[in-house]
Amino acid sequence: NNAYLRGQSVHVVALRVLLRAAGLGAINNTQRAYHAPRLGKIRLATMRYASSFVLAASLFSSAVTQHAAQSPLHINPGFARPGLQPNLTAYGANVQRLELSSLSADDFSILGHEAFPSHQVRVKRVKDFCDPTVKMYSGYLDVDYGAKHLFFYFFESRSDPDSDPVLMWINGGPGCSSSLGLFMELGPCSISGPLRSGSNGTEWNPYSWNNKANLFFLDQVHSHYGETISTTEDAAKNVQAFVTIFFETFSKFKGREFHMSGESYGGRYLPVFASEIVDQNSRAEAGGFEPINLKSVLIGNGLTDFKTMWEGYYDIQCKNLSVVPFQDIKTCVGMKQQLHRCLKMYQKDCVEQTDPVACGLAAGFCNEALSRPYQTTGRNPYDMTKPCKPEELKGSLCYPVTKHINTFLDRPETRKALGVHPSIGNYTGCSPDVGIRFSASLDHFHSNQWYVAGLLERGIKVLVYVGTYDWICNWVGNQKWVMALDWTGGAEFTAQKDRDWIVDGQVAGFTRSANGLTFATVNAAGHMVPYDKPKEALAMLSRWLEGKDL
Repeated sequence: NNAYLRGQSVHVVALRVLLRAAGLGAINNTQRAYHAPRLGKIRLATMRYASSFVLAASLFSSAVTQHAAQSPLHINPGFARPGLQPNLTAYGANVQRLELSSLSADDFSILGHEAFPSHQVRVKRVKDFCDPTVKMYSGYLDVDYGAKHLFFYFFESRSDPDSDPVLMWINGGPGCSSSLGLFMELGPCSISGPLRSGSNGTEWNPYSWNNKANLFFLDQVHSHYGETISTTEDAAKNVQAFVTIFFETFSKFKGREFHMSGESYGGRYLPVFASEIVDQNSRAEAGGFEPINLKSVLIGNGLTDFKTMWEGYYDIQCKNLSVVPFQDIKTCVGMKQQLHRCLKMYQKDCVEQTDPVACGLAAGFCNEALSRPYQTTGRNPYDMTKPCKPEELKGSLCYPVTKHINTFLDRPETRKALGVHPSIGNYTGCSPDVGIRFSASLDHFHSNQWYVAGLLERGIKVLVYVGTYDWICNWVGNQKWVMALDWTGGAEFTAQKDRDWIVDGQVAGFTRSANGLTFATVNAAGHMVPYDKPKEALAMLSRWLEGKDL
């Protein structure tokens, strides 16, 4: 159990136990706004019953110890000794260079880097999978000497893999698999229904983002023991290690333009991940090797600032914006009356101080006042124009295709092709373990706009795009934080006028741009823009990567 408790307090472990016991283990954190009232009550309960912490943690860690005895962890014997921290100024250029084409399709090749002694990358070539026209690879980033793992897919570009940029995509959650982005949204192949006889289960996607870039899909951390990352800042260190090891090892892509993209909780992830890379780049240059050529960040329907999102929850339901107001007047009056109190509580308890109990109660109040009315409408939280029953939300995120993706990824032939270890259980679209830990640390209430400002000040471009039919991470809330962003280019950005952007002669949405920051809406798209509007999404990406105005 020492391996499980390493770096964690008994309180964090016990909170996780209590949350699971309360029935929150099955909750997907992309629905976190729905369930924050319960979380607030649970957090309060944990304080009231503080004497139960040690007992709960002891019982749980004992169970983990028994599981560990039955399931030995496979750790690369080449890992460096524990205790070393990444030091980008203390090593030379003695890194093995490899060509991706030389990788085996049967076994993983293991890659390391002396700057990251507790990390390694396992990667293999994948044959006849998804898109036969491009080279594909899959593998894991092993973290903390093999205690945690991030799975990834990598597809070379359909256009010009030798010169096209590298693009990373990450889904939200926290803890949701980027396989959803791959097979449902923007990958080279998609899964749209039940698997057909004689088919490998996938369909060609003509609007894949690897039309324009070499494309990564990176998952969140998981482990055999349930030991996971609990904050975005910790996860950023692992992503930075993965990116560094990749570019340093595969000379074909070294120095290539790099763009980071994602959606939903990616609005929290991506600004922090990109900032970690920028900060480490200065150390890389001091160490005498080439920094990562990070060019931009693309945030789709992101949760970047919870405060403005709550404001958006009122506006999107009660004003004539994307759709006509669908709450009755009495409900809207009640929401408006509670909005000021919500924002005041949130600012005091979640921004100005970090009291987990007070912040949990503030979140509970805000969600009861501003989110609960939406839940009573029977609408899809990811697309306000579509219905969705509670059982559908829990079982498939309101999209039946997610179940077909689960079936495909659990096929023995799929697991074998990707190199999934037999000890790893069935595919899960979103990990409740990861979600619970991030919630326990109140990670989702961190305001990320300051990271965005820091990136812009250092020349990293940022695109914030939002589907107009999304409720949970709506365009109104996103527009509010973008317009209020404090940075040296802000005055010129806010002085711009919104203008239409066009795809094939049709208005795709409105946009404004200045000094490296672009905001854009995508008309009639929900939470997952590439799923609802694939042609417009690819056009947007193409113009962005080419440095053109939308």
